[in-house]
Amino acid sequence: MEFPGGTRPDGLPAALSDPARLAAVRATGLLDTGPEAAFDDLAALAAGLTGCDRAFVTLVDEQRSFWKACVGVDLHEIPDRQNPVRESFCYFLVGLGDTFAVADAPNDPRTRDHPSVRPMNIGAWAGHPILDRDGRVLGSLCVIDDRPHPWEPTVLASLATLARAVSTEIGMRQTLAAAVAAHELSAGLARSLQDSLLPPVLPQVPGVEAAASYVPAGGGIAVVGDFYDLFRGEDDQWHAVLGDVCGKGVAAAEVTALARYTVRAEASHHPAPAGVLARLNAALLAQRDDGRFLTAAHLTFRATPDGLTGTLCLAGHPQPLLRHADGRVEPLGTPGTLLGILPTVDLTDVAFHLDPGDTLLLYTDGATEARANYPGAPMLGDTGLTQALADCHDLTAEATIDLLNRRLSQHTQGWASDDTALLALRVPPRPDANPRPIA
Repeated sequence: MEFPGGTRPDGLPAALSDPARLAAVRATGLLDTGPEAAFDDLAALAAGLTGCDRAFVTLVDEQRSFWKACVGVDLHEIPDRQNPVRESFCYFLVGLGDTFAVADAPNDPRTRDHPSVRPMNIGAWAGHPILDRDGRVLGSLCVIDDRPHPWEPTVLASLATLARAVSTEIGMRQTLAAAVAAHELSAGLARSLQDSLLPPVLPQVPGVEAAASYVPAGGGIAVVGDFYDLFRGEDDQWHAVLGDVCGKGVAAAEVTALARYTVRAEASHHPAPAGVLARLNAALLAQRDDGRFLTAAHLTFRATPDGLTGTLCLAGHPQPLLRHADGRVEPLGTPGTLLGILPTVDLTDVAFHLDPGDTLLLYTDGATEARANYPGAPMLGDTGLTQALADCHDLTAEATIDLLNRRLSQHTQGWASDDTALLALRVPPRPDANPRPIA
């Protein structure tokens, strides 16, 4: 039999060995997989509509015809649900790219010498190709009757319709798989980009415990603008910064990267936090014209024999919370102007001191605005966060961050309504100090 694309040396259609077609067959992900209702149902419907004893959904590679679905044949093990391509009528469909039907297979000159006619008791056979989006033949939806009989045009039209349904099912699965893969890739890239905007580990500060966390909002993969940093400056002075850039995505990431770079660069020239944040404001106005702004808390500090002494400046950011060793919690700092909007900003440096056992918590507004995912859910609020910090009795900085994240998760019922960054600095209590009473 002649085929439009020619034949292989073994007389079978050359199209069987087409690399693009074989790649398309493999891309279905259906070869050597078990029965599935979606394909079994379509094969059963084909058998019922045509009145045939047997029906198959097949995938045809270079060497075999694999039966993804087979009705009227009691085969359950995957290795048994296939036959060599030479023994399958499906190669006619691959070679022709169109419907193939024989009314009397044992006597039709095209099929009478076919090796499967008598072993498979094929009287009449009809099949329509299953196609991918580019028109490549993946396999067939075919029916077999033990008895020879003519094929009515309406029957063949129904078989073609069902074959298109199989093609659609395969195409939808591939689209879904591609979407999932794209989502996973996008999520992975977003996580990588987000991670690149945060220090992989916090440095060890002599005489001070430091811990931080970042929890993204639930249900999304976008890169966001919450960030924190901790680094050593000049003359053993340490810097900590925590900020929140408005918006999400690449533009927010660009502002975040600019903020971290600028703070680190300017910290060596401006020892006071207000001077660093003023320079950051100028950099934002000079390099950005998209109206994005950020809030930030920046502090400098040194460990001293009696604790930690530092200076704090806020630029439109929530006031950090100082938990004293006796359990009292108080806000620190003077609210200032957010950055990236106005050429002149009002920023105030405020001195502070931590005694042994004291903890300072910096946070973004995702902590106080945390709420569950249902209408009317209450926010945790300033009071809730303050109480949660007060409950961190004698906890290390890392344990404090862990407890606060658990409280946030409990309040939101596991749903992070907004991105949340936390940074805790704690002066360890003296080994010989008596625990302070809890107020």
